[in-house]
Amino acid sequence: MKKILTSVIAASILATGAYALDAKTKNISNNAVIKAEKKAQNNNQLVKEAINAIRYTQDALIYLNGNQKDKAKDSLKKAIAELSDVLNRPNPPYLLPVDINIEAYQFAGDLNTIKKAVAQAKILVADNKLPQAREVLNTLRDEIVVKTVNLPLATYPAALNLALKYINEGKIKEAKEVLAMALSTLVEVDTIIPIPLVKATQLVIAASKIVKKDQKEAIRYLEEAKHQLVLAEALGYTSKSDTTYKVLKDSIEHIEKEIKARHKTEGLFERLIQKLKEFKEKAITHTSK
Repeated sequence: MKKILTSVIAASILATGAYALDAKTKNISNNAVIKAEKKAQNNNQLVKEAINAIRYTQDALIYLNGNQKDKAKDSLKKAIAELSDVLNRPNPPYLLPVDINIEAYQFAGDLNTIKKAVAQAKILVADNKLPQAREVLNTLRDEIVVKTVNLPLATYPAALNLALKYINEGKIKEAKEVLAMALSTLVEVDTIIPIPLVKATQLVIAASKIVKKDQKEAIRYLEEAKHQLVLAEALGYTSKSDTTYKVLKDSIEHIEKEIKARHKTEGLFERLIQKLKEFKEKAITHTSK
């Protein structure tokens, strides 16, 4: 297994050296990933009221375990009040983010690296060496993973009210069970954003901004954008968009020809950027746990 992983890593290093990017192109790609991470963070702002509600729920359970019923009731009332504030807002969301973790896995290889790793993984799967196969396939990740823990607003408040009712009725055991169950209903959602599509989009945008001043640099950006699309497709990232990888690559090549012919490209860039953004958004996957 060590030999297999070593060969994959070595191929990645060789590929990185063979496909050297100029500093500007590399900088755009790196900044694209940073911006995507920040956008993911901003799109999943934690809900303070939900965090407080969970903390009060945990406190209530602790108080019940210590036979402090009045303090438990006070904590539950505070938790219910926090969520009531959210419920009274226009169009409250079903899931309230209470924790978020963002990780980026960047792939350093090329097409040959991918082909070799896939071939090795197939051999391992055929030999029923599934853990080793997973290790190899995990080297073929080029994605931002956003892990969000959410409070389900549709069910959580009802559980708190039921627990409070049980305490008032002296049913402490039942109240504990309801609170423990409520805390276990937090929903984790994994959002996977393909990095090559993020980079390709930003590279095309950058090319559109400098094409009038520096056509050679614009074409370099477009070439790297095509390369990123090739990687995305080879790594298995799919999209629900009607647009295909071939259409995107053909569109880039068409713009390159128009640039070399010194024709106007504003409209072509606008349409391509729109297609890329739509393709990227529909390639993002969401998985609940």
